[in-house]
Amino acid sequence: MRTWLQAGEALLQMITIHLPSPITAQKYRMEMLYEGPHDDPVALGIKNCDPKGPLCMYVSKMMPTNDKGRFYAFGRVFSGVVGTGQKVRIMGPNYVPGKNEDLYNKPIQRTILMMGRYIEPIEDVPCGNIVGLVGVDQYLVKTGTITTYAEAHNLKVMKFSVSPVVRVAVEPKNPSDLPKLVEGLKRLTKSDPMVQCLIEESGQHIVAGAGELHLEICLKDLEEDHACIPLKTSDPVVSYRETVTEESSVTCLSKSPNKHNRLFMRAAKLPDGLPEDIDNGDVYPTQDIKARARYLAEKYGFDVSEARKIWCFGPETSGPNIVIDISKGVQYLNEIKDSVIGGFEWASKKGPLCEENLRGVRFNIHDVTVHADAMHRGARQIMPTARRCIYACILTATPGLLEPVYLCEIQCPEVAVGSIYGVLNRRRGHVIEECQVAGTPMFVVRSYLPVNESFGFTADLRSNTGGQAFPQCVFDHWQDLPGDITDPSSRPGKVVADTRKRKGLNEGIPPLDKYLDKM
Repeated sequence: MRTWLQAGEALLQMITIHLPSPITAQKYRMEMLYEGPHDDPVALGIKNCDPKGPLCMYVSKMMPTNDKGRFYAFGRVFSGVVGTGQKVRIMGPNYVPGKNEDLYNKPIQRTILMMGRYIEPIEDVPCGNIVGLVGVDQYLVKTGTITTYAEAHNLKVMKFSVSPVVRVAVEPKNPSDLPKLVEGLKRLTKSDPMVQCLIEESGQHIVAGAGELHLEICLKDLEEDHACIPLKTSDPVVSYRETVTEESSVTCLSKSPNKHNRLFMRAAKLPDGLPEDIDNGDVYPTQDIKARARYLAEKYGFDVSEARKIWCFGPETSGPNIVIDISKGVQYLNEIKDSVIGGFEWASKKGPLCEENLRGVRFNIHDVTVHADAMHRGARQIMPTARRCIYACILTATPGLLEPVYLCEIQCPEVAVGSIYGVLNRRRGHVIEECQVAGTPMFVVRSYLPVNESFGFTADLRSNTGGQAFPQCVFDHWQDLPGDITDPSSRPGKVVADTRKRKGLNEGIPPLDKYLDKM
C-alpha cells in the first residue's frame, strides 16, 4: 500500500486540488470571519489577501514549547505581514472596540515557522500563511486577534461542537503546593482550547472536559507537565442544566426590599429546537430585531409584537434563556431594564434547584409597579427582586433537570452486535440506527448514551464483546431527566441532593415561600 499510494503525497495532492488558495477563499470568507464593518481597511485587506494592508492575524491555539511554561502563539495571517520586533495590538476574545480591556500593545519577540516538531526562525511572514509567534503567550489565554490597525475589530471566535460536561475536582496531595496547582491550571487552560478550569464557591478547583478520556489526558498533562506535583482527584461528575416543563401555575410577585417596587412574572418552556438555534447562533442578541421576530414567528409561532420585545438572553448574555416584556403601559419600565437584566443573568447562571445553569426557559414580565422617585428604584432594590421573582417562577412551573447525552458510534463485527445492545440497555442507552459497512463484515451501531452512564463504558463494552467493539462518543444534546424532582428517591431528586451537598448548599430544594411575596 505504501509503495502504491504514499499517504504524504496523496494528502498534499488532495489539499492542493480541493482546498481553494487564500486569495480565492478569503474573498468570500471575510464576511464570516470579521466582526467589524466590511469596508474598513482590515476587512478589505483580508478580502484581497493584501500583504500591503494592515496586519490582521488570528491566533487559534497555544503550542507548548521546550521551555517550561512558555507557549508559541500559533495562528494564520489574513492580511498584511507579521515580522520580528513589530509592535502590534493583541486583542483577546473579550475586547470591545473603543475600550481598553483585554487589549495589549506589545512587540513580537520572534516569528517562527512550525515545521512538524521542529521550528525555523524567519524574518517575516506575509498573509495567507500559518505562523508561530514568541512572546505573545503572556497576553492571550487561548485565542485572539493580532493587528496593527487602531480601529480594528476582532475576528470571530471558533465555535466547538462539543461542550465541557464532565468535571472533576482537583487538589494537591500536599496543601503547601496549592500555588503550583493554580499556576499549572493556568497553563493547562492555555494549552487545550476545549478544557475549562474554574473555582467553585466552596473553594474547589474544577477541571471540565468533553469526556472521560479527554479529562484523563488533561489531568495527566496537569500532573506531569504543567503543575509537576502529585494530585488528588475526585470522581468525575456530570454537569446538568435546570429547566421547566410547563408554564407557571400562578403569576409570581416579588417586592423590593423597600416595598416600593413590584415585579409580576411567569416562566414557560421555550419551544423544542429554539435553545439549539440559540446555541448554534441562528438566533442571537445582536440580531436585527425585526428579522429575529419574523424568524421566531414563522418557525416557533411566537407573537410578533412579543418577539420584538425580547430584553436579553442569558446566562453570559447569549445563553438559551430569554426575558420578554409583555406588559402594557408601564411607567419608568426602561429605567429598571438594566437592573432586571442583571438579576436575570445572576439567576440564569445559578438556578434555584442546585445552582446549575438554566436552559430553555422563557420569562414573561406581566406587570411592574415602580416608585416614581429614582432614588427608590436603583439596582440595589430591583436586582435581588428580579432574581427572587425568577426563582419563584421556576419553582411554580414544574422544574426539572436536563442531562447531557452522547451520540455513541460503535464499530464491531456482526457476532458482537447482541452484546452491545445488552451493555447499552444496562446504561439507559438506546440504539437509533444500525447498518453494515458496504463490502465488509463490520457493523456500525449508532446510539444515544447519557454522559452520566458513560464512565467505564469503553472497558465494559470491550469485556462483553471480547475487545471487538470500538466506541466513539461525542456530545450531542440535552434531554429531560425523567422522574419527579420533589421526590428525594427519584433520579433527579438524588442528583439535586448530591449536587447541593457537593457545593455545600443547604439540604433540599428551597421552599417557594422564600421567594414569593403575598399581595
